[in-house]
Amino acid sequence: MSGASHRVFVSLDCADPRAEAEFWAALLDGDVIFSTNSAVGVRSEPIRLTAIQVDGYSPPSWPADDVPKQIHLDVEVTDLEASVARALRLGARLATHQPAPDRWRVLLDPAGHPFCLTTQVPDETP
Repeated sequence: MSGASHRVFVSLDCADPRAEAEFWAALLDGDVIFSTNSAVGVRSEPIRLTAIQVDGYSPPSWPADDVPKQIHLDVEVTDLEASVARALRLGARLATHQPAPDRWRVLLDPAGHPFCLTTQVPDETP
């Protein structure tokens, strides 16, 4: 892999890839860059995502583990309250369990994947 340019996509299982991809494109100020019957890709400055249709998809039941979460995304924001309000307008739902609401908010995307909006991102300097 050295010497080559690589792009990494995080793939999210879902029942409706178009709705899932459009939500993430809007939330991350990105663009839908490809679409098939079973997958829709999103490009944004911080990340590339693919929403993949899975037959019989069941959303995670976080924080319970009846249906475990397989992945979650943390999204850095500068204004937590305004960012939560925007995510809700775009179709996210506020999770009922909020372990540290003063530091981050847990939301669920349209397919039920938990994700966090946070202002608490560590500095990258060593």
